[in-house]
Amino acid sequence: MTTDFLKIGIILGSTRPGRVSPQVGSWIKEIADRRGDATYEIVDLADYRLPFYGDPAGEEQVAAWAKKIGGLDGFVFVTAEYNHSITGVLKNALDSARTEWYDKAAGIVSYGAAGGARAAEHLRGILAELRIADVRTHPALNMFTDFENFQTFKPADFHVSHVNDMLDQARSWAAALKSLRS
Repeated sequence: MTTDFLKIGIILGSTRPGRVSPQVGSWIKEIADRRGDATYEIVDLADYRLPFYGDPAGEEQVAAWAKKIGGLDGFVFVTAEYNHSITGVLKNALDSARTEWYDKAAGIVSYGAAGGARAAEHLRGILAELRIADVRTHPALNMFTDFENFQTFKPADFHVSHVNDMLDQARSWAAALKSLRS
């Protein structure tokens, strides 16, 4: 099976004003696009304006979100750590689709004061419930060393190899799992 047509969404998991996830997501996409092994796209939760899970007034937004997720073969979640976990908006987005997530693969890139490690671990449990195979390599960005004044993203050079390792693993798993959905 060829992997040329794999579609990987880089999901920006924060919508707060002043968020840094667009900087991180763009950096990941630049690295990914140089690889030429899949189609990578930014999927910004801010563009979907999802209502709180279960609110019937947001059916149109939820349908658009589910369609986007259903059309992707894998994901890279860019998650901030808020209160030792993922953001509420990311949890809501994960809950707002169900079967569209099944049998896909994901990498995680996290950021926070401790590299977002606790958020990544919480996210792994949620992904398992949604039948998403998350990969081992996990680039963890530190707000003190990878961001200037906690706002401008300036990653250490060694993170590039971690991102590439994570993308290798996510792409391989996405290709293998695609056969389950065919």
